[in-house]
Amino acid sequence: MLLAGKEWDDCFDSMERSAWRLETLPVYTMPQEAERLERFLSGESSPDGCTSAWMDEVRRWVGEGKSVGRVHLVTRPLSDYLRFEFEYYYRHHVQVGEDIRILDLTDRENPGLPDQDFWMFDDATVVLMRYRPDGTPVGRELYEGNPEPYRRWKRLAVTESVPFLEYMSG
Repeated sequence: MLLAGKEWDDCFDSMERSAWRLETLPVYTMPQEAERLERFLSGESSPDGCTSAWMDEVRRWVGEGKSVGRVHLVTRPLSDYLRFEFEYYYRHHVQVGEDIRILDLTDRENPGLPDQDFWMFDDATVVLMRYRPDGTPVGRELYEGNPEPYRRWKRLAVTESVPFLEYMSG
C-alpha cells in the first residue's frame, strides 16, 4: 500500500512511543531544498536559532515522552548534500531532542544493514521509503510483513553508530 498525504501523516500522528528512520543515501533530491542547498554551496551557513515545522513536531513528541531518531549511513568524503543536511538540519534537530546518529562505513564493512531507507513506528509499523538512484523520492510503501528484521536492523544501526554531535567533533 502506497502512503501519501493523510495516510503518511497518520503514521506520525498515531505513534505511541517512537518514530525511527534508517537513511542510506548520500543524496536526497528534494525540490523544496534546492534554494537552501544553493545558498549552502555558495558558502552561506544555516542561521543559529533556525526553526521548522519538523522541529516543532519533534519538540512536541519528545515533550510527550516519545522518541524520534535516525541513523544515517555515510562514507567519506561526505557528499555536498550530506554536508548541507548536517549543517541545515541535523545540527538544529538534535537541539530539540531528535536522536540523530551517524554510522560511518568509510573504513569498515557494512555490519549487515539493508540498502533500503525506512521509517519504523512503535517498533511495529514499517514504511519503506523509495527513491530513484539520484535520490528523488518515488513513494512510501507500508510494509506488511514481519517487522522483526527491521527491529534487528534498528538495534544494529543504533549500536554501531555514534551520536551526531560526537561524529562532528571527531
